[in-house]
Amino acid sequence: MAGEILDLVVANGTVVLGDGRHRVAVGVKDGKVVALAPEELLPPAKERIDAHGNYILPGIVDSEAHPGCYVPFEYDMRTESRTAACAGVTTWGIQAPVTRMGTEPFKEVVNRADVVSFHQAFPSARKVIETVSHVDAYLTYMLETDEQAHEIQEYAEGHGVTSFKLYLQTRGLKAMRDGDDSNWPSRRAGLGTGIDDGTVYQVMEQVAHLGYPGMVHIHPENWEIGRVFEDRLRAADRTDFGAWTDRSPDFLEAQHIRAYAYLARQTPGNPPLYLQHCTTRLSFEEVAKARAEGARVFAQTGPAWLWAQPEDGWRINVPLRRRENIDALWEALADGTVDVVGSDHVVGWEPASFEEMYNPNIWDCRTGFSRVELFLPVLLSEGVHKGRISMERLVQVSCENPAKTSGLWGRKGSLLPGFDADMVIVDAGREVTVGKEHINTRAGWSIMEGHTFHGWPVKTIMRGKVTAEWADDSPGMRPVAEARGEYLARYPQSTSRTYPIAEPTAVDLSHRRWSGSDFNRPGFSPETQLYTSVRADGRGETGR
Repeated sequence: MAGEILDLVVANGTVVLGDGRHRVAVGVKDGKVVALAPEELLPPAKERIDAHGNYILPGIVDSEAHPGCYVPFEYDMRTESRTAACAGVTTWGIQAPVTRMGTEPFKEVVNRADVVSFHQAFPSARKVIETVSHVDAYLTYMLETDEQAHEIQEYAEGHGVTSFKLYLQTRGLKAMRDGDDSNWPSRRAGLGTGIDDGTVYQVMEQVAHLGYPGMVHIHPENWEIGRVFEDRLRAADRTDFGAWTDRSPDFLEAQHIRAYAYLARQTPGNPPLYLQHCTTRLSFEEVAKARAEGARVFAQTGPAWLWAQPEDGWRINVPLRRRENIDALWEALADGTVDVVGSDHVVGWEPASFEEMYNPNIWDCRTGFSRVELFLPVLLSEGVHKGRISMERLVQVSCENPAKTSGLWGRKGSLLPGFDADMVIVDAGREVTVGKEHINTRAGWSIMEGHTFHGWPVKTIMRGKVTAEWADDSPGMRPVAEARGEYLARYPQSTSRTYPIAEPTAVDLSHRRWSGSDFNRPGFSPETQLYTSVRADGRGETGR
């Protein structure tokens, strides 16, 4: 590195990796991290960012977001990707059915005939990402038909898509629905036909053939039984927000985890199962059982479920839970039962104002609310500030593990040399009582308003360029750059069926705890003592 001029140095902060905290500067060249070292040991740089003593984390890899769910994909991405950047996100895992990927014309309510091959939708989705997105993004296809399941290998090899979601809320409704009944759930969210277990099994078969990073995502929540509870609650004249939680009792989530982890184990190749928004103690018990029985299960939760109770945020799916489950969720996040945090961000159809969305009668409320802006404030305030998780664990569940489970490790999720220079600087001591000035989503409101959080993102950097910051003259985080998002293709690595969530495929620094004294030893230099590159196979090299 001697004689080089760096593009950027981010200094005067504490770099946090999953293995520990390191008082080093980050050297950036051509959008990549090229060195971690004391600033005085780095070459000169064209630009210097002062972290002002704050924490420097890898950019957030948000594994679940739904832009385009209720409005055209391009329209939603213009505003919500900016919101994500202001929240510290640099990589977004966009999950969508084929009808919600930018194809024209946009249909507010879809029918069975609209559910076509993703070959017809992929070009438009990629164009939107590369034209208007303020974050890098990859795609998870929400599959509905046998025909789509049979094309999984083509999607992986041709589109770079290796993760596939099954929206189990629609299971059984395929048989129950009457033609194209406009009241059928989920048609307004772009799902035109229900799935059954035959489709589920074929998806599992096909994903098992992919190897790493093939992944089956499921939304575990049994709506077939949930409709029974809803009928009873309505008959009892329950209209309070807690009725939405009682409509979907804990066991409806846990039962799906049990059933589909078993089905995955019975599928040749035992495909990995990614459980989205796990929220109950019963679910965590089933996750532990499934792993003990040999299922390859990864569990995700989200910031809304880590903080909000039913009275705080009304309708989302799965529902918000009560305090005993929130406490259990933090325990599961800390002990490794839960691997990943993802926002599950979605904004409703227009108008999406609070006045249009809210109703004191839960059955008349509109479903969904902005969640990506909850991400870091909840993890920092409810997690790190309250001593429930460490800053290192925050990095593991919001940066490292989502990159590993999605096939992006080696490029995203860490500040090790060779990775993209994606960073979020967080001020863990900043106390923010949330008002509208802190909100960037097109909805213009948040369930965070009026609540106080300890810790907030203050600057987001993607591939070495600042995308959002909290400037001295600004009331909150704001986007500061034009859209420059890239589409992140992920191709199957069929020679390996290892999923590196427990054992990183890039350099493992668990044996190497850096401290200030390390950098003051005689003869120390970044060229000989630090990991300065990542080979093409994703494993780190050193000069030693």
